[in-house]
Amino acid sequence: MAMDYFTDERHESLRAEVREFAEKEVRPHVARMEAERTVEFELSREIARRGWIGVTIPREFGGLGLGHLAKTVIVEELARVSGAMGAVAQASQLGVAKVIHFGSDVQRRKWLPRFASGESLPTIAVTEPECGGHVLGMSGTARREGDQYVLNGRKWFVGNSHIGDVHGVVLRTGEGSRGLSAFLVESERPGFRVGELGSQSGLHGFSFGEIVFEDCRIPVGNRLGLEGQGLDVAYSSSTLYGRLNLAAVALGIHTAIVEDTARFAEERVLYGKPISRLPNIALKLGEMQSRLMTAKLAAYHASHLLDHGKACDAELMNAKLINTEYALDSARNAMEIHAARGLQTEFSIERYLRDATHVYPPAGTSDVQRLRLGQVACGTYGKQWSAELSDLASWAWTELSQREAAVELQAIGGGQVVPIPLAG
Repeated sequence: MAMDYFTDERHESLRAEVREFAEKEVRPHVARMEAERTVEFELSREIARRGWIGVTIPREFGGLGLGHLAKTVIVEELARVSGAMGAVAQASQLGVAKVIHFGSDVQRRKWLPRFASGESLPTIAVTEPECGGHVLGMSGTARREGDQYVLNGRKWFVGNSHIGDVHGVVLRTGEGSRGLSAFLVESERPGFRVGELGSQSGLHGFSFGEIVFEDCRIPVGNRLGLEGQGLDVAYSSSTLYGRLNLAAVALGIHTAIVEDTARFAEERVLYGKPISRLPNIALKLGEMQSRLMTAKLAAYHASHLLDHGKACDAELMNAKLINTEYALDSARNAMEIHAARGLQTEFSIERYLRDATHVYPPAGTSDVQRLRLGQVACGTYGKQWSAELSDLASWAWTELSQREAAVELQAIGGGQVVPIPLAG
């Protein structure tokens, strides 16, 4: 049963477009991607060329300007057919975020049109082998020498590592929490190289590997924001884009799990009738459907709030928590219903379970989300990035050009134009 919570005709038209692409262009390659376990360059580039990476980029920069709910729909529909291709779309969205939120006007005008057209794929690279999710424990460095920075270090678990064209990297420029800074690093820079791809168990076709800096020199103009703002770049991108994007990947996988399992239960006959009529099977299917509806509501509601400039860090965290946990729960139920057939690749259930597991760690595990939600409950949660960057994250900014927004604000403000801030 279709649900259209918070969506309008634009969203549903976009859904139909992405679904058609996923069914016709992606599905025929899924078995090959699973067998070869190599990076899927061409499909990834085709997704970018269709403009879907630019769904939250304002129209004045060549983007679709449709906001976060539209982004959720795109990632969800791709992930419904291939978790790997959903991951490709969501990972580059984090790269878009850092330029929207912290890029200078020059950086925005250089990079956002390239992201929107698919000419360049961005990434964000924060995690290091030794520190994992402990961002302040990173040891990679950016040393300033005149009008350049010299970068050294390794990043891993970088989404789109081996196909990205420009990497948003956070490195240490000093001591403590204000000793981190963010930079844009083009992949053709001398001293930059990709490292190991990794041996992940799922999301085959997606690159989630290592990038390496060895005396890599970049101009000072490639720094994002101010020196010392790296922690803000990392946290805001993870909160506003990462959690919701991963919720959308999990939602797409979850949808496929429920659809495939319901179809299997209708087609599999035991004791003279479909197993879907057996009470224990019907109960599991009902629970799976309930989880899916709740998960979709959580993801769409958070997207809707973010599009409308509302403070919604808690909803974004909850969307990631609910969608990840519920997709894994339903995958286990699907395994129970399929029994031994669930272990066979032709039924896809084992792929869904592997792929959903990969959504669990990035942007904070479920326990991290619970910890932060506990702080929300006690009133001790810190800075709300959805409020702090509401002008740049909301639909009002992405939907309207700057000129249109100024006219609207002039009307609202009784003749006084209130400029929308462009600097992070």
